[in-house]
Amino acid sequence: MANLKAIRKRIGSVKSTQKITRAMKMVAAARLAKAQQAITELRPYALKTLEVLSSVASRAGEEDVHPLLARRDPKRVMLVVLTSDRGLAGAFNANVNKAAYLKWKALEDEGVEVSFAVIGRKGRDFFRRRGANIRRDFTGVFENLTVDSAGEIGRYIVGEYIAGGQARLAAAEAEGRKLAPGPSVDVDSLEGKPHGLAETDEGAETFTPTDSFEDAEPNLDAVYLVYNEFKSAMTQNVEVEQLLPIVPEEVASEEDQAVDFIYEPSKRALLDRILPMYLETEVFRALLESVASEHGARMTAMDSATKNASDMIDRLTLVYNRARQAAITTELMEIIGGAEALKG
Repeated sequence: MANLKAIRKRIGSVKSTQKITRAMKMVAAARLAKAQQAITELRPYALKTLEVLSSVASRAGEEDVHPLLARRDPKRVMLVVLTSDRGLAGAFNANVNKAAYLKWKALEDEGVEVSFAVIGRKGRDFFRRRGANIRRDFTGVFENLTVDSAGEIGRYIVGEYIAGGQARLAAAEAEGRKLAPGPSVDVDSLEGKPHGLAETDEGAETFTPTDSFEDAEPNLDAVYLVYNEFKSAMTQNVEVEQLLPIVPEEVASEEDQAVDFIYEPSKRALLDRILPMYLETEVFRALLESVASEHGARMTAMDSATKNASDMIDRLTLVYNRARQAAITTELMEIIGGAEALKG
């Protein structure tokens, strides 16, 4: 009888777990629909931004290559790894961590110094246990994912990539210091504040858009983004994408490249605005891809868990019925045996 009680308790426990997994599947499905809509709406904007960037970069000339476009031999590389803060999403985090780990070891075998910027607790814990050089970890980003949070990550990456004015800007923002435009900046001619420029405050430091990159020196040679790209609720592909230096697309034809425009204030100033904007857009897109992939992976995992729980309940019920039948048969045999003994 004790065995029957244990089986009944196990069946009740599995049923309770099944209710949880079914609820988590429904929640993930609802969030997936919203995340899928967000990434679908952002993708055309990211593609158009790359098209504009490619058009301007192709006409910039080779004599003054922008620091975010200049290619160097990779000696110092940073991997930006996007994982989730929570588990119960199947192999979602394991696949990203494995891809980043393999990239890390492959670069180290080539003599490259590798550091990390990790978004999500799962990635942070994974690489911390393996002694990786984690420059910074971002947690709680997905709780309130906005363009501003993606912009903060993008500015941090640019600040780590180069040394100079932009690094000074990133450091000032991290310390909460405000930067004001210098006397040489015509803010109105740039249709607003330069990229990353804070409001003017008394005693604030001066900062000009050209200062941000003209005195830039290489601090890293390349930055790679490792994340899950959303394909469908059932499919997420791990992508290892080069984030910096930015690689513009080739211009479609020579005729398009031959056509030029009048730039105000200059091509360099325009690139100073477009390149960080494109970088932040790419980071935001990758974050949305990761969110959609996480919800899709969790929905699939919870659906499988719910089905497995149903199968387990059926098996346990069958075992319970057989054990109960055996117990009843044993009791009947004991009763019949006792009655035969009384007759004798």
